[in-house]
Amino acid sequence: MKKILIILSFVPYFLLAQAPVTEGTVRYLVTSSWSKKMNTLTYLSPQRKEKIAYTSGNDEWKFYKVLHFNTLQSKYEVSAERAERDDENTYAWRNNVYFLTTKLKENKMINAYEMIGKKYVVEDTIQAIKWKILNDIKEVAGHICMKATTVDAIRGHQIAAWFAMDIPLPFGPEGYQGLPGLILELDYNDGAQIVSADKIDVKKLTTELDIPAKLKGKQVNQAFINTAAIKHIKAKTAAEEPWFWGLNY
Repeated sequence: MKKILIILSFVPYFLLAQAPVTEGTVRYLVTSSWSKKMNTLTYLSPQRKEKIAYTSGNDEWKFYKVLHFNTLQSKYEVSAERAERDDENTYAWRNNVYFLTTKLKENKMINAYEMIGKKYVVEDTIQAIKWKILNDIKEVAGHICMKATTVDAIRGHQIAAWFAMDIPLPFGPEGYQGLPGLILELDYNDGAQIVSADKIDVKKLTTELDIPAKLKGKQVNQAFINTAAIKHIKAKTAAEEPWFWGLNY
């Protein structure tokens, strides 16, 4: 009689207990720290930072954004929900057109937003991001995530991303993507801004991924946006002002 050798591989319980997530909506809590953002601006003197901070009001503010996704596409936009009761000023821009869309099958991104006082519609191929995947692990929104890091060459940000190993979709918030799992948290410059998932709704989407038929804004590609951002940052640096006035952090 032949002996049959059976090898059982260890599979974590949380992977067995959860059905694969292939479609739904992630709600992210965006937490921005004014003082930590200011501390990253090495071209400002302590006196200048203190003066700007004094006139800026609250040091920290919070708001929600959402990512809708299925296996082929994602759309990231501002949420209609409020994270804080007194965030009327934060949400003054909520009705502006803002979304970031990634389409895997077409290898295409379509983004619409306002930057430096002008409206843009950006259409281009999906931009590759150079990630370094590390061995660090933590839980975010009930999912075990691995850590990856990258650098924003234009803004100078050190970015840490935490992606869900059990949601093998390459999407994420704020235009970050390309990892072997859905990004559930982004950390800019050690807490200057944190975008962290606090709720995941696994559901069948209807119109959430739709793009408006008519969009107002100058039609450009990503290279144009990058050049405009670099020019803006240089001008704000020369004027000794925070460059993130008018530019997404």
